[in-house]
Amino acid sequence: MKQWLWLSLVVLALDQASKWLILLTLVPFEPLPVLPNVNFTLMFNSGAAFSFLADAGGWQRWLFAVLALIVSVVLTMWLLRLKSSERWLAAGLALLIGGALGNLIDRVLFGHVVDFIQVYLPVIPLTLFNPWPAFNLADSAITLGVTILFLVTFTATDSPNR
Repeated sequence: MKQWLWLSLVVLALDQASKWLILLTLVPFEPLPVLPNVNFTLMFNSGAAFSFLADAGGWQRWLFAVLALIVSVVLTMWLLRLKSSERWLAAGLALLIGGALGNLIDRVLFGHVVDFIQVYLPVIPLTLFNPWPAFNLADSAITLGVTILFLVTFTATDSPNR
């Protein structure tokens, strides 16, 4: 199933290209409206999801970088061992690998992840989730990959031809 690594490379290329474009064109923390309830706002996250451990003093940069590298290697080995009939699982793993590597590059180069997609959720009046924490294309690929893995897991049958 190594042919699915093309999807990881596409995710990685789109993620890095979008981040460099944003870095070259936007001023940090100044929103640029692109759609109703969606802004491009250049932000930096030195932590993990939802800025977990962002204020930890810097050691988290290397912890998250090493974790991303280990996870990427393990997921790649899993992907390479899949059967040709496990296409959805391969797609989910490829998305996860591309997203993890995209954010890994940011951590190594900058010490933080470049985020820029900022979404406001008009149906949620709580200011706790408005705006939703900024994210990037790598985060979107990771979210989609995890969703696919859950769907594959919960819809799997016991037959050998899933």
